[in-house]
Amino acid sequence: MKERQTTTYARKRLITQSKNKYNAQKYRLVARFTKRDIICQIVTSEITSVKVLAAAYSQELRRYGITHGQTNWAAAYATGLLVVRRALKKLGLEDFVGVEKADGEYRLTESIEVEGEERRPWKAFLDVDLARTSTGARYFGAMKGASDGGILIAHSESRFPGYDVESKELDAEILRKYIFGGHVAECMETLADDDEERYNSQFKGYVNDGIDADGLEDLYQAAHYMIRADPFKQDEDADEKKDRGRDYWKMESKKYKNKKLTYNEKKERIRNKIEVIKSNER
Repeated sequence: MKERQTTTYARKRLITQSKNKYNAQKYRLVARFTKRDIICQIVTSEITSVKVLAAAYSQELRRYGITHGQTNWAAAYATGLLVVRRALKKLGLEDFVGVEKADGEYRLTESIEVEGEERRPWKAFLDVDLARTSTGARYFGAMKGASDGGILIAHSESRFPGYDVESKELDAEILRKYIFGGHVAECMETLADDDEERYNSQFKGYVNDGIDADGLEDLYQAAHYMIRADPFKQDEDADEKKDRGRDYWKMESKKYKNKKLTYNEKKERIRNKIEVIKSNER
């Protein structure tokens, strides 16, 4: 029985290119969520393979000061921003800055003038595979981050948090609140007032690091600034790990391995177990 692991109908339309495009590559912003991570990749499909141009993981946000809540809406936005800034730097398209200060307004990246010539933005399509695209889903957080990062992703405002179906308008303040973790801050404030024990349990990591509800917005703003400044930032001890030789990692691995017993040691262990059992029966 074939497992339904992808939607072939949508995938076909995401990867096929018009014949008059003369083999121009068609890029996709692939967003996937696990229980502990957000994975964003910019990929293009070829006849024989799929090539990944750039990738970013929410676990990498630790380098930019986001050490908790790495699967929420705000983290999805930051991960989408990170993967796009990496891709644009790799392609030499850093002139497309996008939205430097997120305000929750609906915008699409437009053409800019470079050295007297008009240059159109780099384009990609959102790929969520089998995920449900319900209003306010985190997938649209990753897409919003990528769009604000400086690439063109065709989309409407109707799936963002804060969109009113009746008035057909987007409340930019609500969307901005989600981008900067305002919904998490509200939850923290409510729990702190109503159930302090649950607050200390649910937000234990935040409490230990001295992060309160009022400091979340500044934390995410600083992270967005650092992502734009250096999208390829490495861990502080990256060079130290790289310099460690084979002997170091060999000794490190022995810490987590049980020493293999000899034949006589195995016999002795069995004998001791038998004596313990006999002593308990008496």
